[in-house]
This record gives sequence, C-alpha cells and structure tokens, in this order.
Amino acid sequence: MRRRPAQIHRILIAHHLLLGDTLMLTALLAALRQRYPSARLVMTCPQAITPLYSTHPYGVEVIGFNPRQADTVQAVLRSGPYDLGIVPGDNRHAWLALAAGCRWIVAHADDTPAWKNWPVDEAIPFPDTPTAWGDMAAQLGGGDGSLRYRPSDWPAPAAKPFAQPRQPYVVLHPGASTPLKYWPSDRWIQLAAWLVEQGYQPVWSAGAKETALIDTVDPQGLYPSFAGQLDLAQLWQLLAGAAALICPDTGVAHLGRLTNTPTLALFGPGNALISGTGQFWADSTFVALTETDISCRNQTVLFRRNKDWIRRCGRNTAQCASVQCMDSLDLVRVKIQLSRILQIEKSNE
Repeated sequence: MRRRPAQIHRILIAHHLLLGDTLMLTALLAALRQRYPSARLVMTCPQAITPLYSTHPYGVEVIGFNPRQADTVQAVLRSGPYDLGIVPGDNRHAWLALAAGCRWIVAHADDTPAWKNWPVDEAIPFPDTPTAWGDMAAQLGGGDGSLRYRPSDWPAPAAKPFAQPRQPYVVLHPGASTPLKYWPSDRWIQLAAWLVEQGYQPVWSAGAKETALIDTVDPQGLYPSFAGQLDLAQLWQLLAGAAALICPDTGVAHLGRLTNTPTLALFGPGNALISGTGQFWADSTFVALTETDISCRNQTVLFRRNKDWIRRCGRNTAQCASVQCMDSLDLVRVKIQLSRILQIEKSNE
C-alpha cells in the first residue's frame, strides 16, 4: 500500500497538452510553489513550448516531451524519482509518472478508459460548479483560489531580434486550431481599418501553417504581417508591446495573459468560462466575447469527464454545416468591447 510522503522535495507534472491548456497550468505552478516553496518542480512539456519556460517561472524546470518519441520518454524516466506526481487532463500520463518513480500521484478522477486511472493514488473530482480550467488544475496542487497571476512571476524569455512595429499597435491573430473557430474574414479587414481610424497600427499574427489565412483576410497586404515569421519567444515580445490583442479562443489568447496584454478573445465552440480568467487571472484585462444562446454548444464533456455545467462543442468540420457561434459575433459588438479595452489601456499609461 502506497502512502503519501511526509516530506515533498521533488515534484513532477506529467502532461502533453496543447499550448493553451499548458499555459493555463500556470495556476497549478503557482499553487505548488506556494505549498512547497523549496521543492524542485519539473514539468513535461511539448517541445515547441519549452522556450517560453527558459526563465523558469515559479522555479519550474521543463523537459521537452513527446509520447511518440522514445528519447523524450527516456529523458523523463531518467529525471526521477519524485515524491509527488501531478497529472492534469489526460490520466494516461499517470503511467509516465509512475515509471518516473513518483511515490504519490494526484490526478483528476474518472478518466476513461479506466486503465488510465490505475496508477493514481489520489483522485480529485471535477468541481460540481462552473470553474475555469486553470483553477481546476490548481486544485490538484492544493490551490484554494486565493492566488493571482503577477506578470513579474514570469520573466520574458530571451528572443531573437526582429523589427517590431511602430507603437501604438494592436495584434490581430485570426488563426485557431480548427476552422470552426475562425471569425469571418471580411470582419477582420474591417476591424483593421477601424483600428487605423482610432490611431492604432493593426498588425497580423499567425503560425507558420496559417500564412494563407492572412492572405485571405488581407489579400492586398494593407497591413504589416508577422505570419509564420516569429517563434513563441518573439511572439511574446510582439504581444508584450501591443496595446491590445484580438484573436479566437486559441493558445495565443492565453499567451496574451502571461504578457499582461489586454486581450479580446472570440469564443465560438469553446466555453468562455472554462477558458476564461477564472480566479487566478481575475486581475487580467481579458474579455471573453461569446454568444450564450447557441443551442449546439451542448456537449458536457471536458477531458472525457462529464459534468452538467460544461457547455461546449467539440465537433469537427464534417459535423458542423454552419459556424453559427462565430458568425453571431458581429463587428459592432467586437468594436465596442475593443474600444473599452483600449480605453482601459490608455488610462493605465
């Protein structure tokens, strides 16, 4: 029978989440650092994301990890043993924590299939009331909701020089993980023109695989574009200097919270509460714009756990004929919210 160690000196967070879900684990890092101030804190992390952690926020060390690459798995196993293992999201990584020598493993309860849960020593149920994912993750580390993000807790990663736009500028990032999260192209270019009228330089941002999307929204190349040109550390720098960021519900929205950039996130299929500020980012200027009256945002599952309060849509493009949820976010509403954000930014200068 395993017992929770009386003293915790080494902690492993084992996961392989996407950018946004990984960055929302910041609340978990803060909770663990508060509870175990002198412990060594190690986290597995998709390799592309590791540069963001080069300054060791909350004292965390990251190990680039891909479950399909044996050398990265071996690197995690060699890093052990650990007193405590934390597994957020997918409990299959509880087996990785066990193999790395974690003496006690904490994870959310009720993952499926059941074999994922077998190595878990302490299962924390999903809350019965609406809760942001960051706050749910923090509960695995004993977080009580009292902590708040401070930009000083995450020093900016070193970035290669690039030609930053003239200030003041606003970053427009149209891309997302699925076309179902895309905002209509004609509204992006209209929003950019409106920003010029307000005295701001609009600049485009997009990942390396999304450059065609910028060609679609701005076919004449009217505004500067950094599409496919920046790594994550450089994107951090771009966002940090911006008056505001506007983007769909995607990982870049959560990066904007880390850089303390006033952000307007457009939510369609996703749940604006689950991916919103929650308690940890309550002090951030982050507006989640969504249409609540969407009948097809009716799926109640998150990380394969079912709760009645969860309202989201995980359908693919073959299952969704028209993206009503994104179409409902009209240009007028976006301008109103962005105006408020920019006014807040001006008042803080």
